[in-house]
Amino acid sequence: MSGGEWAAVIGGIVILVDWIIRIVALIVIPRDRKPTAAMAWLLAIFLIPFIGILLYLLIGNIRLPKQRMARQEEADRMIAERTEGLDLVLDHDAWPTWFASAVEQNTRLTGLPVTSGNRATLIDDYQGSIDAMAADVATATRFVHVEFFIVAFDDTTRDFFAAMDAAVQRGVRVRLLMDHIASAKVPLHKATIAELDRIGVEWHYLLPVRPLKGDWQRPDLRNHRKIVVVDGVIGHMGSQNLIDRNYDSPKNIKRGLMWQELVARVTGPTVAELNAVFRSDWYAETGEVLGEEWNTPATAIPVDTSPDALDCQVVPSGPAFESENNLRQFLTLVNSAQEQVIITSPYFVPDEAMVYAITSAKLRGLDVQLFVSEIGDQGGVWHAQRSYYRALLQAGVRIWLYPGPYILHSKHLSIDDDVAVIGSSNMDIRSFALNFEVTLLVRGASFVADMREVEAKYRELGRELTLEEWDREPASATFLDGIARLTSALQ
Repeated sequence: MSGGEWAAVIGGIVILVDWIIRIVALIVIPRDRKPTAAMAWLLAIFLIPFIGILLYLLIGNIRLPKQRMARQEEADRMIAERTEGLDLVLDHDAWPTWFASAVEQNTRLTGLPVTSGNRATLIDDYQGSIDAMAADVATATRFVHVEFFIVAFDDTTRDFFAAMDAAVQRGVRVRLLMDHIASAKVPLHKATIAELDRIGVEWHYLLPVRPLKGDWQRPDLRNHRKIVVVDGVIGHMGSQNLIDRNYDSPKNIKRGLMWQELVARVTGPTVAELNAVFRSDWYAETGEVLGEEWNTPATAIPVDTSPDALDCQVVPSGPAFESENNLRQFLTLVNSAQEQVIITSPYFVPDEAMVYAITSAKLRGLDVQLFVSEIGDQGGVWHAQRSYYRALLQAGVRIWLYPGPYILHSKHLSIDDDVAVIGSSNMDIRSFALNFEVTLLVRGASFVADMREVEAKYRELGRELTLEEWDREPASATFLDGIARLTSALQ
C-alpha cells in the first residue's frame, strides 16, 4: 500500500474509534447519573473524544473499591443494630411540626438517631479553636480520636501536637486519620509525619491513592471530615482543618489569604455519634474494629436537662452511602423553613434542586440570605459559584460578600429561630457526591441565637452584592463563570 492509502486507512480507523467512543458514551454515561452530570461528560467526550474518555476513565466512576465499600457497609450495619429502637429524645412535643420527618429521613439514611441533652459552643476564632481542642485533649484519660481533611505540624498547631504528645505519655491511646492527597501536598507533610511518629500517635491516611501499594480509587474522592473526640464525652467538629490559617501555602502567603472558620465544641450523647463516624472511618481504612473500650455509649453520657439544652443529630455523608445524605438534609430544611433561611458556604455550587429550593423559599416570602467570600482561592470553583448569583439576586435572595484577604470557609445553615446545621459540608456538587462529609443538625433557640451573632459579624464586615452591581460585570468574566459551571457537573 502507498503512503496515501495507509493514511486513508489510519484516518478511517481514527474516525471509526471516534464514533465508537461517542456511541458507547451515549449508552454508558447517562446510566445512574444525574442529567446535568451526564450532559457535562457527554459534552466533554463529544468535543474532545480521546481526552474526554481518558478523563472519564480516570475520574468518571464515583464508586469506591469493593473492599472499602464492604467495610463501610459492615460499619453501617453495626451502627444500625446498636441504635435500632433507641429513643434519646426528652420532649418530642417541643419540636417544630416538620422536624420529626427531617430527623426520620436522616436516621433512615445514616442509622444515627437524634439525641437530647446536648450542649454546643461556637468558636469562630481560628487559633482559639485549635487551643480549645488542645485543652480538651489535655484532659483525656482513655482515648483521643482525631480526623481531619488536612493535618500539618506548624506554629499554629504546635500546642495541639504537644497535647497529643502529653496524652500518649500518660498512656492515652491517640488515633489520627488524615486525607492522603490533601495532607500530603502540604509542604510540611514530611515533618508532620515525623512528629506523629515521634509522639507515638497511631495514624493512617484516609482514601490513600498509592497505585504501587495497591491503593487506588478515583483520586478526587476525598474524606473532608473534621472531628476530634476526647474520651467519647467531648467533641469538636466544623469547617476548620488542623493547619495554619494560611494553609502553609507560599501562594496563599503571597496573596495574604487567611481562612475564617466556625467550629462547634459539643458535649452530651451526640458525641457518641461523632465517635461512631470516626470508628467507622477507622475500620474502613484499616480493617480494625475499635471495641467498646474506645467508645462511650450515648446512654452512658451525662444528659443536660436545662431548658436550653439541645437536640442534636450527626449526619455523615459521602460516596460510600447510596444517597447524597447532606443534599437531602439541606433540601428538607430549606423546603421546611417558615420564616428565614441563612446559608454560609465558601464553595457554593448547588445542583438544580437546591437552587429551586432556595429561590422557592424566597418566593414563599421568606428572608433568604447567602454568605460567600468576595474573593476565591480556587479559580474554577469561584467562577462556577458566581454563575448562580444572577438567578439568586433576581429571586430576591440577599448575597453578602465576606471581604478579602479572608476566605470565608465556615459552613453552616440556619432555619427560622431554632434549627441549624454546622459541619464540613459545602453546599456544592463536590460535597454532595464526591466528598465524605459530616454535619451536625441542631434544634435549639440558644444555639441558633449564637449562630445569628456569627452571621451578624459576617454582615458587619462584608458588603451586600446587588443586582445593579452584578449587571455591570464584564461579559468576559460571566463567560468564564458559565464555562466553570459546566465543568463543575463532571462527577
